[in-house]
Amino acid sequence: MDRVSLDQIDQRILAELTKNARMSHAELATKVLLSRNAVRQRIERMERQGYIQGYTIVAGPPGQGPVSAFLMVYRKDRVRGADVISVLRSIPEVVLCDVVSGDFDLLVRVEARSLERVQEIWEQIAAIPGVTDTVTAMTLSSFIRRGAGGARATE
Repeated sequence: MDRVSLDQIDQRILAELTKNARMSHAELATKVLLSRNAVRQRIERMERQGYIQGYTIVAGPPGQGPVSAFLMVYRKDRVRGADVISVLRSIPEVVLCDVVSGDFDLLVRVEARSLERVQEIWEQIAAIPGVTDTVTAMTLSSFIRRGAGGARATE
């Protein structure tokens, strides 16, 4: 399917949904000055075209987000290490995996519900055949977080 580029109204819809994905079509329509039906049609089109790829729930006590960590992963064979990436794809809490230059091979970001879950994931990754070492850095706080729909600054 051909992707139609987003116009300013689509971008405003995405920005509002990024702030509150549960916003009703009626409320969203008033914010972007369209009819409820027009908003629904635009959202459905953006879902079909992949601009909206899912909705998420961040569970936990109010005011607390997920626990985040970066894992720097060293692979035995940088060139033929696709099996490591395959396992990482199967872990739902892995939200980012980049092949990077430098001392380590992969930069993996994990967002989990608890420190215990981060440890379980770390143990799972460390046990993957082909992983020779890992270094973990826990996220203490986030000040800038950009997503597909814009930036979210926290204090």
